[in-house]
Amino acid sequence: MPAAITLAQRVAQIAPSPTLAINAKAKQLKAAGVDVLNFSVGEPDFPTPPHICAAGKEAIDKGHTRYTAANGIVELREAVCARYRSRLDLNYDPEQIQISCGGKQGLYNIFQALINPGDEVLIPAPYWVSYPPMVELAGGVPVIVPLREENNFDLHVDDLLQRAGSKTKVLVLNSPSNPTGSILSEGALKAVAKLARERGWLIVSDDIYEDIVYTKGTIPHILRVDPGLQEQTILSNGVSKSYSMTGWRIGWCAGPLAVLKAMNKIQSQSVSNPVAVSQYAALTALTGPQDFPQTMLEAFLPRRDFFIQALTGIKGVTCVEPMGAFYVFPNFSAYYGRSFQGKTIDSSVALADYFLDEAQVATVPGAAFGADDFIRFSFATSLDIIKAGMGRIEQALAALK
Repeated sequence: MPAAITLAQRVAQIAPSPTLAINAKAKQLKAAGVDVLNFSVGEPDFPTPPHICAAGKEAIDKGHTRYTAANGIVELREAVCARYRSRLDLNYDPEQIQISCGGKQGLYNIFQALINPGDEVLIPAPYWVSYPPMVELAGGVPVIVPLREENNFDLHVDDLLQRAGSKTKVLVLNSPSNPTGSILSEGALKAVAKLARERGWLIVSDDIYEDIVYTKGTIPHILRVDPGLQEQTILSNGVSKSYSMTGWRIGWCAGPLAVLKAMNKIQSQSVSNPVAVSQYAALTALTGPQDFPQTMLEAFLPRRDFFIQALTGIKGVTCVEPMGAFYVFPNFSAYYGRSFQGKTIDSSVALADYFLDEAQVATVPGAAFGADDFIRFSFATSLDIIKAGMGRIEQALAALK
């Protein structure tokens, strides 16, 4: 008999990505003939623009199919530097940029490079599902800072102070937010900047939704309110959301040189380098026409508005209007305690299961984002599907007793 395989303890402390798991289940049901309406996926429902696809094909034809530098081709890193000069009026050297296999891997590299066992990372909630597991995989301790719906999920410095301690090392910011779509206010960021200076905290700013914004003008950013924090801040971004390139797997990070050098060591020993062909496509995305995000926004806006109107029209449901990204995050807690065919709905997980099993609507429970009163819907799908889905949701809620 072969010896039993013992897995590493770190595996036991984390779960698979719930959003990917739910999306996979929805696709399996659909493949089996079930008429599932899928609101779980976090990717634009647009094809990658043709000129970007053409650049990928051209890269193959030109033989750009070999290893690149671990931190990515210099042309793409220079394009990222130019983006930050234009958008934030900040100067980065190409050596301060790492191109990664998607924004997710860039964030993973950040936490691996920064966190020692026992270091605490402040994570405002609702949060993107992967922040806490990434911190745990680095040996750190996620410290959750609940944000309040009545404050539009803005960050209040007093909430940080209540949970910060001597082991606090990093604060994670995500604005616009996944899952709420909220944008952190300038006042909140100024207070955060002052506190970070006083305490010596590092800031990780996940800006992946920066182009999916429904407000006018530039949005507040930690390095707009305090450019002097550049040496304490690591920026994370990518082409996935802005250019509908989720499957191309190209992200980037920018920050202090010492941090980026450490991240490059990690990347060189894990994936070697990002996909060469995808890097050349991403280069065209950043240096070519920039009208595509606006095209998506024009489609997303009426979907968002319909969702908000339909959700807030349901008795007991509240929903903060998202100012960015492509999600709504309604509060369904008024329906907890009700039941269907003897089964009590006592949590967001139970309600999301009920929506999928009885209404054939796939959503993501708020518990995955650290906010159990809520359910996340993506509106990166057609308005017709959204209307049909909301009809099913209303009927499902009405059937609860």
